[in-house]
Amino acid sequence: MAKAPKNAISPTRQEDYPEWYQQVIKASDLAENSPVRGCMVIKPWGYRLWENMQRALDDMFKATGHQNAYFPLFIPMSFLEKEAEHVEGFAKECAVVTHHRLEPDPDGGLRPAGKLEEPLIVRPTSETIIGATYAKWVQSYRDLPILINQWANVVRWEMRTRMFLRTAEFLWQEGHTVHATSEEAIEETEKMIQVYADFARNWMAMPVTIGAKTAGERFPGAVETLSIEAMMQDRKALQAGTSHFLGQNFSKAQEIVFQSEAGTREFAWTTSWGVSTRLVGALIMTHSDDDGLVLPPKLAPNHIVILPIYKDDQRAEVMQYVKSLAEELRAQDYDGAPVRVEIDDRDMRGGEKKWHHVKRGVPIRLEIGPKDMQKNAVFMGRRDQPKSVGIDRNELVASIGDLLAEMQQSLYDRADQLRKDNTVEITNEADFRAYFTPKDEENPEVHGGFAVCHFADEDSLQPLLKDLKVTIRCVPSEDNETPGTCFFTGKPAAKRAIFAKAY
Repeated sequence: MAKAPKNAISPTRQEDYPEWYQQVIKASDLAENSPVRGCMVIKPWGYRLWENMQRALDDMFKATGHQNAYFPLFIPMSFLEKEAEHVEGFAKECAVVTHHRLEPDPDGGLRPAGKLEEPLIVRPTSETIIGATYAKWVQSYRDLPILINQWANVVRWEMRTRMFLRTAEFLWQEGHTVHATSEEAIEETEKMIQVYADFARNWMAMPVTIGAKTAGERFPGAVETLSIEAMMQDRKALQAGTSHFLGQNFSKAQEIVFQSEAGTREFAWTTSWGVSTRLVGALIMTHSDDDGLVLPPKLAPNHIVILPIYKDDQRAEVMQYVKSLAEELRAQDYDGAPVRVEIDDRDMRGGEKKWHHVKRGVPIRLEIGPKDMQKNAVFMGRRDQPKSVGIDRNELVASIGDLLAEMQQSLYDRADQLRKDNTVEITNEADFRAYFTPKDEENPEVHGGFAVCHFADEDSLQPLLKDLKVTIRCVPSEDNETPGTCFFTGKPAAKRAIFAKAY
């Protein structure tokens, strides 16, 4: 990565990874804390990144037959009470509206007035309110399947918050589908986790493992939860997306009933699936370095920033050259769309301007002055490499699509190598404890990565996992058919799981 005389981000990843993460967000101008505790203001650069994620995912959803709709932010409390396991899973995180107006109080301030007949829950997730709507829409097997997604905000009253990873309010999409048979619903669940994996790998350049959650880690009310799990640079796991087979649990609670082809009355089978602005946090922690944000070209708000360098009397000539180059680059194609180019002609010191874009993760920087023009060249810096180099203008234009594709692959390969280097198979408790015990007393965050272990009984593992602050991330879908022996109990075990410390 490109290096300033000193690292642009302080502390570095090695010195204090959690604080480094916060400083990358600040330095790259992605977001800032809001006046409301636990909430964030997503700034234009951060929102453009989220918009690119939205756009790609939305196209993928529509290509698989889904449509967008919108459902209410407020959910009657009685709706959550109908599905006991669901409400138990979210009860501690719910924000509750109990009044509908304000009035002056005797001290000169305001106080709530107009108590609601029934409290309303600010949407933590929408299975219940959407299920109640679907109950009205579904009468016959001819009404199925229903394949709908919504882009929305969600509120979960988190006590410990971290921007993009765990905030009281966040942005997401949630798909909710209804099917006539369990087979169709299971197929949908599996299809959508594959969509998420495709997006993570091919857009975010982030390797992920697909797998099923164990019973103790499933979404509240789900029959099965599939997830994609990624390794961050501190070797902790991050759940980056989930897809849930809900069986008939919610259709029974919300009375989603249809007349089958045979004329019988049947409860429908439902699914839900979602990803959120947590993906921005995942992107930061997968690729960024001690100089700031590093962005995969497919998602970067701009692919290229051009930095003109001139004295006052040279401005017109340099800017003419810069603008013509920008137009040539914008006429090129990368990943099926025009190359995104910005010209930064602000009146500020060249070094300050350069590091502004380094910290924001722009994939390619082009510095152009009179000497470069004389050579019909540019001075190019790649965000994934440490040194800037001179390159012929025509060569740059002709190769820009390939160059961006090479950078995209380079970021994936580096992240994949990190995951491979920090994934081990463990067969006994002693090695498991050693792997997840911090090696450095001054830096307790230093620990193992992914441990792949056979296990026989989830409940028996809980004291060990709680002691080490480790969780079962998933039972991988691939290459998991070889039986073995539980690393903890010594009993026969049919499956292996990935264990890790996690966000």
